[in-house]
Amino acid sequence: MEQRKRGRKRLGNKKRYHNVMLRFNDTEYDKLRLICESYNLDISERGVISPLLRRLVLQQEAEEKDTLPDTSNLAYHINKIGNNINQLIKIAHHKNLRSPNSSFQNEIQKTNELLYSLIEITAKY
Repeated sequence: MEQRKRGRKRLGNKKRYHNVMLRFNDTEYDKLRLICESYNLDISERGVISPLLRRLVLQQEAEEKDTLPDTSNLAYHINKIGNNINQLIKIAHHKNLRSPNSSFQNEIQKTNELLYSLIEITAKY
């Protein structure tokens, strides 16, 4: 007659070596408690949360998220545009090229329109 082995069942290659520790604030913990209650699990029992979270995480397929475009090149070009605007303003003030007939309000309006269009262009990226 074969002797029955005692103790924990051997996991073999299914042994878990990686440890992930989670911390929850009060509102997050309340949401976790509600999830456990929806599965009729007692959150205060030991060994309940890990299998639940493992099942919830591993059963779902990871969906590919849209990646954000690289904005470093865009920021570089916006910075260069700003430098060019500053250079043009300096030259205009130095040579007094601002038309004496145009009102200051119109110049502010044109500047605001240009800035608004620049913001719209950067919002697309």
